[in-house]
Amino acid sequence: MPQAATELTPASFIAQALSNPVNAELLQRLDSLRLPQCHLTAGCLFQAVWNRQSGRAPDWGVKDHDVFYFDAADLSWEAEDRVIRAVQALTADLGVTVEVKNQARVHLWYRDRFQADYPQLTRTTDGIDRYLIACTCVGIDTHSRALYAPNGLDELQRGTLRMNPRFAQPAMFRDKARSYQERWPWLSIVPAEEEGGSPSVR
Repeated sequence: MPQAATELTPASFIAQALSNPVNAELLQRLDSLRLPQCHLTAGCLFQAVWNRQSGRAPDWGVKDHDVFYFDAADLSWEAEDRVIRAVQALTADLGVTVEVKNQARVHLWYRDRFQADYPQLTRTTDGIDRYLIACTCVGIDTHSRALYAPNGLDELQRGTLRMNPRFAQPAMFRDKARSYQERWPWLSIVPAEEEGGSPSVR
């Protein structure tokens, strides 16, 4: 396992995440849209930490850039689609995939897509709380630049992949964790017991 030189703090996490220039540019551009509770989140952020420890470029292995916001004023697909199109127009020159989801309306389409119920969320960070792996629950507010990391950063730095107790999905957790371990072999997986539940959006 690669050894990190110093403890991973919120400030150093943000610095490492923004060492990927696309992340830095996205934060700047997304803030101009003033989307409510807008966060850049998930793999585009935390994978920069693992890449740094592995001696790789910060954007290595990043498949997409996830953007969450929360707008309960208009729960129509048309409203969300307008935001998606606005973000696409704003970021088209970056040459990356940007996935945008209004967390206020996930519960409206989730059953049709996954054949399971999903609770109505009350804020953007509720969606981040429901990632399959505990240490990957991270996001950066595009306006304040504050880090949201409800499970801390220790396990992320150590590369410990533990099932998120807030959203226990053993089979899906194993698949996700193994896919990460294939790309970063030094990551360690904490075995999960089989439990029931509904699949994750991510």
